[in-house]
Amino acid sequence: MASAKLGGPSAPATRRDPYEVLSVTKDSSDQEIKTAYRKLALKYHPDKNASNPEAAECFKEVAYSYSILSDPEKRRQYDTAGFEALESEGMDMEIDLANLSTVNTMFAALFSKLGVPIKTTISATVLEEALNGTVTVRPLPLGTSVSGKVEKQCAHFFGVTINDQQAQAGIVVRVTSAAQSKFKLLYFEQEANGGYGLALQEDSEKTGKVTSAGMYFLHFQVYRMDSTVNALAMAKDPEAAFFKRLEGLHPCEISELKAGTHIFAVYGDNFFKTASYTIEALCTKSFEETTEKLKEIEAQILAKRNELRQFETEYRKALARFQEVTNRYSQEKQCVDELLKERDSIQASFTSTKPATGTSGGKASEENKAESPPEDGNGNGNGNIDGKEKSSNKKKWFNLGMRGSDKKLG
Repeated sequence: MASAKLGGPSAPATRRDPYEVLSVTKDSSDQEIKTAYRKLALKYHPDKNASNPEAAECFKEVAYSYSILSDPEKRRQYDTAGFEALESEGMDMEIDLANLSTVNTMFAALFSKLGVPIKTTISATVLEEALNGTVTVRPLPLGTSVSGKVEKQCAHFFGVTINDQQAQAGIVVRVTSAAQSKFKLLYFEQEANGGYGLALQEDSEKTGKVTSAGMYFLHFQVYRMDSTVNALAMAKDPEAAFFKRLEGLHPCEISELKAGTHIFAVYGDNFFKTASYTIEALCTKSFEETTEKLKEIEAQILAKRNELRQFETEYRKALARFQEVTNRYSQEKQCVDELLKERDSIQASFTSTKPATGTSGGKASEENKAESPPEDGNGNGNGNIDGKEKSSNKKKWFNLGMRGSDKKLG
């Protein structure tokens, strides 16, 4: 259920067969695995073993094993090829806020604020009180809602009583928070000793300006979405995140309720402050059209997930081919540019005019200018004679028609 480390997915120091860790067999049902995990998680929970490092390692091992066996896809991968099949996918685990320092809690809150999904475990105190039956349960009649504020790592318990007709129609329990508080919606089953054992939990998800979580007992398979799967895929390969988007779908373990009183709880999951919430319970008898639409959409989403798994293979092949042809395009373009450049250079070499050879040619040109007399306006080379005539003519032109009085005026 939890790891005390904030640094992301982690595995125990020594990995053992998860079936052996939880003392279950490969034929064990999901409910048997969950029951075994609950008992061991409560036994080794950090809240109860703060000074026992061995218990902390056992707790990590139990949580790691359950994270494999509780996920149908990961369980299938492990049964097929062992831990190696899971290493490329990564393992996501939860953190225990009660076991974090203030600094680490602040970091966790910051990452959560930035949109990084961080899973947190439920306080062992809450689980133990529920198991002992010492919690206070408030009634929540169908068709009504109750608002409140729950302290962090604490829970408010509610009892929803239904009859046979209501159970047959289907029940929905939803929690919302306009303040965008983080919380968990929990469902507990009655234990033989009169207490309550945790059976389901839903983490709140932000949708628009509210956060919400819901449980739907509608006599058909409803799926919950684990957003951390897509977040991990995005971190590793943003392009692959689309194909992993529906991999976070997990079937809810319970699809219907029997007549009687059922226990739900709102667990405060904020890092520092209380969580504001509104909880309501509804019978879906008056929502038949909506229920049928949800059933249809759930089936379509599940089919789409299978389609995407096949399409990803096709896409990867096409992408590899595209990369191959674009690389060739760049190479061919460079080759053509170089050939045309060389061709232009060769064509330009067909000329009788030789280009200047550099510095020596410049000196020769200057020497030729020095030896050749300058030309006059008529193209004559008699530079000295014509120069004197020009100077004389210029002087005469300035004196032409000039009188003494004019000079004075000037």
